[in-house]
Amino acid sequence: MSEAFIYDAVRTPRGRGKANGSLHAIKPVDLLAGLLRGLAQRNQLDTSAVEDVSIGCVTQTSEQGACIARTAVILAGYDEDVPGVTLNRFCGSGLEAVNGAAAKVAAGYADLTIGGGVESMSRVAMGSDGGALFDPQMAFDYGIVPQGISADLIATIYGFTRDDVDAFALRSQKRAADAIERRAFERGILPVKDVAGVTVLARDELPRPDTTKEGLGSLKASFEAMGTQFGLDALTKQRYPQVENIRHVHTAGNSSGIVDGAAAVLVGSREAGAKAGLKPRARIRAAVSISAEPVIMLTGPVPASQKALAKAGMKASDIDLFEVNEAFAVVPLFFAQQMNVDPDRINVNGGAIALGHPLGATGAMLLGTVLDELEARNLATGLVTLCIGGGMGIATIIERV
Repeated sequence: MSEAFIYDAVRTPRGRGKANGSLHAIKPVDLLAGLLRGLAQRNQLDTSAVEDVSIGCVTQTSEQGACIARTAVILAGYDEDVPGVTLNRFCGSGLEAVNGAAAKVAAGYADLTIGGGVESMSRVAMGSDGGALFDPQMAFDYGIVPQGISADLIATIYGFTRDDVDAFALRSQKRAADAIERRAFERGILPVKDVAGVTVLARDELPRPDTTKEGLGSLKASFEAMGTQFGLDALTKQRYPQVENIRHVHTAGNSSGIVDGAAAVLVGSREAGAKAGLKPRARIRAAVSISAEPVIMLTGPVPASQKALAKAGMKASDIDLFEVNEAFAVVPLFFAQQMNVDPDRINVNGGAIALGHPLGATGAMLLGTVLDELEARNLATGLVTLCIGGGMGIATIIERV
């Protein structure tokens, strides 16, 4: 087996995922194509050497349908021999794409690849592709409920209060504001430009640095009415009969933000990098995907990380920095509790509560974020993990070289 190295990791800024967001006017394929073009330009990359482009995208319909990866490769002006594939592992799609690209390199099936993701949530609404997971019969038979109710279920069972999740959300906002102030994201961000070459967005636009504890506390629970009035809370009793009542603690302020964005990670063998004149920034130590219980759904980062650490021959204490996707505040809180990890090593630059969660792209974005921060702090190892719809988890461990 060969080793897979990360040579570069780039992303767009995250744009507010609404009609008034800065990236709403940019089609998702153009968002991705522009990023791929920028990745090639800044690395003086001969694109004929790229053997595959794997892109995660969750809502593969409308403008994000018909293998957006291949279309973006063409629009980016890559060599005509470069193929593209689009995949969907829900919120883990972007990291899954990078892991798959790296696996090809490690297996010797490819020498230089790109993995990443794209999601334009302002143009292609989340859930607009439908699907079997959301079929009412599926919910009735298995007790599968919307993720927000699953997040509240975790909080209820494991003792996280409204104050806990609001305090975490406030910390996410403050850490993101600090990271932006000290330009922590600038190395990895490629500004989005329109067809005339005018910059549309150069920095993340979702963060609210003026967020306060009082403001967060005034927000209504987002999933309480859905759970109580429509009987969805009761469905969870099939799996968790001991829970008399779910305590609904998650709001729009302590859940991930809806945004547009794309990410791309250049992965290759040591030999391919040397041939292209590239210097490796990190190697991938382990990459795993797992299945977890589908009703509580969002606990997957814990077993995924445990499995990745075991495969790498490491312990949690060997990891310098963690990126745990903030789909809901309880997810990283639960991770820290169960993994016995100091919260000061988790999401040191904030996360999706402040910055947003462009579903198919987030995992690849987080990989770049942790790599940039490891370099900035002269640290060695990072672990990225995300919870995934339907009860799955994904984790990747990288080590600087």
